[in-house]
Order: sequence, then C-alpha cells, then structure tokens
Amino acid sequence: MLVVGLARTGVATALFCAARGARVTATDSRNETEIGDATAKLKDAGVTLELGGHREKTFVEQDLIVPSPGVAADEAHLQRARAKDVTIWSEIELAYRFIKGRLIGITGSNGKTTTTSLVEHILKTAGMQTILAGNIGTPLIGCVDAMKDETCTVAELSSFQLELIDTFRPNTGVFLNLTPDHLDRHHTMEAYGAAKARLFENQTGDDAAILNADDAATTPYAPSLPRVYWFSRKQRVAQGAYVRGQEIVFRQDGAEEVLLKLEDIPLAGSHNVENVLAASAAARLAGAPAKAIAKGVQSFAGVEHRLEFVAEIAGVRYYNDSKATNVDATLKAIDAFPGRILIILGGKDKESDYAVLQKPLREKAILALLIGTAAGKIEKQISGSVALERAETLERAVETASHAAQRGDVVLLAPACASFDQFQNYEHRGRVFKDLVSQLQKQSAGATSGKR
Repeated sequence: MLVVGLARTGVATALFCAARGARVTATDSRNETEIGDATAKLKDAGVTLELGGHREKTFVEQDLIVPSPGVAADEAHLQRARAKDVTIWSEIELAYRFIKGRLIGITGSNGKTTTTSLVEHILKTAGMQTILAGNIGTPLIGCVDAMKDETCTVAELSSFQLELIDTFRPNTGVFLNLTPDHLDRHHTMEAYGAAKARLFENQTGDDAAILNADDAATTPYAPSLPRVYWFSRKQRVAQGAYVRGQEIVFRQDGAEEVLLKLEDIPLAGSHNVENVLAASAAARLAGAPAKAIAKGVQSFAGVEHRLEFVAEIAGVRYYNDSKATNVDATLKAIDAFPGRILIILGGKDKESDYAVLQKPLREKAILALLIGTAAGKIEKQISGSVALERAETLERAVETASHAAQRGDVVLLAPACASFDQFQNYEHRGRVFKDLVSQLQKQSAGATSGKR
C-alpha cells in the first residue's frame, strides 16, 4: 500500500499499517530534512520512503493508496492510479474498518472544532468514556488502539477526508453549515457540499443525522435513511434542539425538555449558540442527561485559536481567531464584538469573495491590517469600507495595531484565509500571534513598573 503525504495523518497511517504487517511505501514531495524526525520512526517501522517527489510507477502498482487530507483527490498521480482501478481511501475510511464503540462525526464550514470539542467535553462530564479525534489534532487512525466497545469517539471531519470514503458510517452525523470555502480545491460549491454530505451516505435507520434548520445551504442535504434531527436559533423544530425564549430545548417524539439557559453559554457570539445547539443535540442522542449537558456547556473553556481571549493591555483586548480561515468565519468573529475592532486579515487565498466583509467592517472596524499573499486582493475588494494598512507580516500588523488602538478597542486576528503562505498551519499562526501579544504585555508591564 502507498501513503501519500507525510504530515500528521500520513505518518500515523503509515505506522498503523506497518504495525499490522502491511508492506507500506510512503511518498512526499518534501525531502527528509524538511519532514524531520518522523522519517526515523517510519524507517524503524519498515516503511519504504520515496521523498523529494512522486513516481508514477509507485502509484499505479499499489492495491491501496491513502492520500493525506492535504493531497487533492484529483491530483494527477491519483487520477492515473484510479484509471488502473487502484483503491483510494482517505485515512478515516481505513480507520473505520478497525474502530470500536460509537462514532459521532461532525462536519461543516465553520464551528467544527468548537462543536466537536464541546460534544466530547459534555460526554466526559456525563461520565462517558470518550476519545477526541479527527481533523482536530489526533488522526482517527491514531486513536483506534485506545477504543473499546464502550467508547464514544467524537471526530471532526473535513470535506477532504469525506470525499474519499467508501463504507465510513458514523452513528451520529452532524452537518453544521455550508459557506464558501476550499473552492481552490473543490472548484464549485456543489462539489464542496456534496463532499461534506457524504457524512450521511452510508447511514441506516439506526443512525442519526443532525443539520442546521436555519442554514438554507445545508437543509437540502438532509438524508432519507437515518433519523433526522435539526437545530435552530430561530424556529421550533420537529425533532432536535432549538431556542425557546431564553432556553435551549430538546424535542424528541413530541416530548420536550429544557437542557440549559442561554445565559449559561460562556462563549461569545450568536454562532456559538448554534454550536451549543448542535452539540447539545448530539450529546443528548448519545445518552447524556440534561444536567450533564448544562454542566458541560457551563464549564467549557472554549478552543484554542477560536475567538480565544489572549490578553488585555492598557485597556485593549486581543483575540486570536486564527481558525477563521474563511470569510464566513471572519464575519462571525466580527459579529461577536460591538465595535471598535482593529482586524488582521490575509494569508493564502482560497478563491474567496472578500467583498461581503465591507458592510460589517464599515459598521464595526476602525482599521484593517492586511498580511500575506492575499493582501492585494483583499485590499481591492474591501477598499472604502475601513481604513487599510498593508502590514505584510503578522509581526508588523500586531505592532501597528498596538500603536493605533485605544482603551476599549479590540485587536482581532481573524484572517479569512489559509495560513500556508507564511505559516505551517493555522495553529502555528495563532501561536505566533499569541507570542507577539505576550511580548507586548511584557513591554507594557516593564514600562509601567519603570514609571513607579
């Protein structure tokens, strides 16, 4: 078998298969120095490495290929292998054939990480044995050995992972929303939505599908076989979780129960009410009682890089929303604050339309600092809505924002872009932002103490 791409998922897949006696070859366009320490582990496990480029012969002679999520499904070598009837699966498809216990799969354009983390936290609060896996950090295949029949695994799933499944089937599938994203990879919204909707493809009448009743782009993907549940901030649903007054209510088979109050939600923004609704429905269907759901939501600290409060310096609050890698996520981040925002935008463009940011920026922002390769495109599309500055780098953006901000202002990293032009991933970008803010905090503390 062949593993394509040796980032976190590829390494985990290669090691998993080698440990089970498979003859594994792994290929990556990077060389050994660029990949780093993982190569020694792979060699020790007996994995054959082909680095510094891909060989067509290697692809067409396999019985199974597992490409990493970062490798496009229509990549030329994969296309040639497919023409030779080589089986191509994503890592989650391979992992599915070994998992034990129950599986909750969560996808959507935005809110996946928060909702996945929250579901797992609620179930753990309820005393259940849980595993947090998938696109959130630990590949699903890396969790297989820890699974037992009583385990409930909660997995964040991307369109990249779902587009190459075969039999993959979650007991509960959650489709949060659908907004433009990854169009550089999927090319059309139809293809992007169809990839995500494969979450429900193999479900049966014993399974549950949860969708957003308020999202017109998502509702057409409601499946016919599994039991369908909805979540809504705006309307009562036939089955599922919805907001009634100041309460979140779960409705099933005509019966209703109050799960928690809106004031119990510690996360900012109306989008997080939607995330809590979806998580509450999934947790309730998994067997968590209402009290555990309320307790779990109240004690949830949030997710790193998702509207994460970093520090307050001289009355200016700094927030890290590096996970806002598309325009819709940035719109939600802006909506979470009343105004006086200095926003850092930019990175690697994903064929996005930034013009929709004009109105909220005009209403709430006082300065937009543009970084990365998408800076020029963003500048053209939001020009006239807010004061602009081409900062180019995150370091310069934070420095400029710190000088321009006044007491009561918010400095917000919500890039609306991927990170791969200047950073390894969005986590790396977020950590750099937090380090820069930490340096500002130390400088401010030093200046304050020097005045005493």
